[in-house]
Amino acid sequence: MTDDTTIASLFKAYDIRGVVPDELTPDTAYRIGRAMVSYLAPDAVAVGRDMRASGEALSAALIDGIRDGGADVTDLGLVSTDALYFAVGRYGFPAGVMITASHNPAQYNGFKICREEARALSMDEGIGQIRDLAVANTFADPADGRRGDLTQRDVLSDYAGFMLAQIDRASIRPLKIAIDAGNGMAGRMTPPVFDQLPVEVVPLYFELDGTFPNHEANPIEPENTAELRRIVVEQGCDLGVAFDGDADRMFLIDEKGEFIGGDMTTAMVSVSILSKNPGASIVYNLVSSRSVPETIERLGGTAIRSRVGHSFIKALMRDRDAVFGGEHSGHFYFRDNWYADSGLLACLKVLELVSVANQPVSAVLAPLDTRARSGEINSEVVDPARTLRTIEEHYAAAGATIDHLDGLTVGFPDWWFSLRSSNTQPLLRLNVETDDRDAIRGRTDEVMAMIRA
Repeated sequence: MTDDTTIASLFKAYDIRGVVPDELTPDTAYRIGRAMVSYLAPDAVAVGRDMRASGEALSAALIDGIRDGGADVTDLGLVSTDALYFAVGRYGFPAGVMITASHNPAQYNGFKICREEARALSMDEGIGQIRDLAVANTFADPADGRRGDLTQRDVLSDYAGFMLAQIDRASIRPLKIAIDAGNGMAGRMTPPVFDQLPVEVVPLYFELDGTFPNHEANPIEPENTAELRRIVVEQGCDLGVAFDGDADRMFLIDEKGEFIGGDMTTAMVSVSILSKNPGASIVYNLVSSRSVPETIERLGGTAIRSRVGHSFIKALMRDRDAVFGGEHSGHFYFRDNWYADSGLLACLKVLELVSVANQPVSAVLAPLDTRARSGEINSEVVDPARTLRTIEEHYAAAGATIDHLDGLTVGFPDWWFSLRSSNTQPLLRLNVETDDRDAIRGRTDEVMAMIRA
């Protein structure tokens, strides 16, 4: 049995995650099911899982815990995370749990928990409380003594229909698209959608395999999109699409085989959104290029800056009635999707934009993507807080603007950088952007020298 300290360590800022079976076991999954019901008090819970080898056993234990707590369970089986969110929103479940470790290696698994209307839990609201209850492991039996019922439901057809209803299908022109599912859930969730569009799909690794035999399902790492980039060029595709393991995150490859960052995809989706929602509010995270808010405001929208993380962005979108939100990490959120993230829906919005423009992806992106970016660089440091203070003092003395919305953001008229601490490791995450493309290496090296001094 896992000790209480290890159980507590599984609970992160936005979800629950750990190595199976060293850290995360079926017994812990059972406790989490009981704790979730004790905290949220739902009468019914939707449960889905991805294709990881440990998913079936963890799902069974979690479901037992939920049912022993007195709540009914609808088992959605193998689905993507955005399909779990869809089911909670569309069918009115009071709560939902997705069993996944997203883009982490095969030995990991975990849980993403949401309330009604796909409202994500965070450490400050829900995850911390569930952690404490799971560690205490003292649960009262349901007042009526009833064990919850278990049913199964296939949501794939409804999910596909909903996704297609979010775009103008008639505007999509014939396109050739390479899709790398990374042996993850996109291999199951995307065919029912693209089969109904005038597109030719070149599939890469659609077979569900939680051991990830070909490459890790983490498309933000260049080595994991190398084959996709090659295939796009060799086969003359209009676009490449790479999904992570649970298929809620997505990155694009243009027709030249060039990787498109999540912030630039945010800019393209914003163009599509604002063409149909004039004056709408759109949320972007502070790691995104300055070109993102500039694009939104140039098109008459209201750009709202947010700290990094889905629970923060979703809450801000609800508070400001934002139509769309995007992150550099490949998460994209839609008001009409219960403010939940969906990489597939973002992909469809870009297909619609490219089709209407009748231009290659690179041509659509060119006027939006005018700056140079370092990409996220992680550095292990002994004392992250002290390093942050030292760097802030240095740049404040040099006349930079400073803010602390999420870590440290340092700004000059022609360049800026963000430096944030990891939630789980002694790491600092650096992102640099310069207006002058020739200056990016020098500015990045300058900040890196201070981080690693």
